[in-house]
Amino acid sequence: GYHADRWKKLLIPYSSPMKAYFDTSDQDPFCMYNYLMDITTWNKSLRRGFIKVKMIDDAGNTVESQMNSEASTFQQYKKVKILTGFHRDIEKIAKISMTFLTKTLIGPKKKLRILQMKLKSLNNPKR
Repeated sequence: GYHADRWKKLLIPYSSPMKAYFDTSDQDPFCMYNYLMDITTWNKSLRRGFIKVKMIDDAGNTVESQMNSEASTFQQYKKVKILTGFHRDIEKIAKISMTFLTKTLIGPKKKLRILQMKLKSLNNPKR
């Protein structure tokens, strides 16, 4: 990584196109591990809400994703891409659980029926 006050003079001299990611967290060591999640739902009616992901390894270590600031819209058989971040990375994932939240206090709880879900590490794309 680069210190925030020095990144420009370190990266600008490179003539080839370069991607730079500046995602940080509010917890030490301040790095984020990003995953791209593709979700296809089965619900007939439209659903809007937030997805939280929890990953667990064989030793029982868990890490939970940060909540996105904007709600996602889910329609039947339409793929939705969500960028989600974790404070720590788990190398060998044994189990993934997901929670769907609507943040509504009044009315019935809504369920999100998942037809297909893919989770891909952006920090380690071969995984």
